[in-house]
Amino acid sequence: MPAVSSDSLILRTFPVKESDLIVSFLTRESGKLRGYARGVRKPKSRFGAGLERMSQTRLYYVARENRDLLNITSCELIQSQFSMAADYEKGIALDFISEISDLLLPAQEVNERHFRLLLAVLNYLRGDGSPWCAVLYASLWSVRLAGLLGEPLVCEDSIELAREMLVTPIADLAPRAWTKATARDLRRWLLRDIESHTERRVQSAAILESL
Repeated sequence: MPAVSSDSLILRTFPVKESDLIVSFLTRESGKLRGYARGVRKPKSRFGAGLERMSQTRLYYVARENRDLLNITSCELIQSQFSMAADYEKGIALDFISEISDLLLPAQEVNERHFRLLLAVLNYLRGDGSPWCAVLYASLWSVRLAGLLGEPLVCEDSIELAREMLVTPIADLAPRAWTKATARDLRRWLLRDIESHTERRVQSAAILESL
């Protein structure tokens, strides 16, 4: 069977054996998929940095008969996140955003809007964007796109910010001094909503809140 190629965003990876990975990735055409990549962690791996979390990559893969996991054969890196490697807060923000996306997105269900959401947030972070803004924006829109967004039980200032985010691209939000305390109640309300719906703890949340 010939390999299929797809523009993808790497969500999470899970080590298997000594050098292999299971990769969860979001595609434009087919939604969230999972595949098996052999030899990724070897020194001279043909995958290079193409499977780093939240990298934009063109993946090549084939379906494996009677297997849920695809066989990832190769990749071409389109856009890495290495430019943010020196910024610890942005790195934790990426971990959080990739984790909640992986938890909320159903398998093999096309979600072009979530794909575009992640691209917009990544472009924002590659500039001078605040990680706290990126986390809140991604959380709010991820919950909305999953059909879970109710009326937040938060202060009026946070409600106003949520209303702005729901009608304004992240790059065009009104300037403000973003800190960990900005709309903290809304960020935590959204986290509880995600964990309640998925019945899973968001592991990166504790690290995020410790910053």
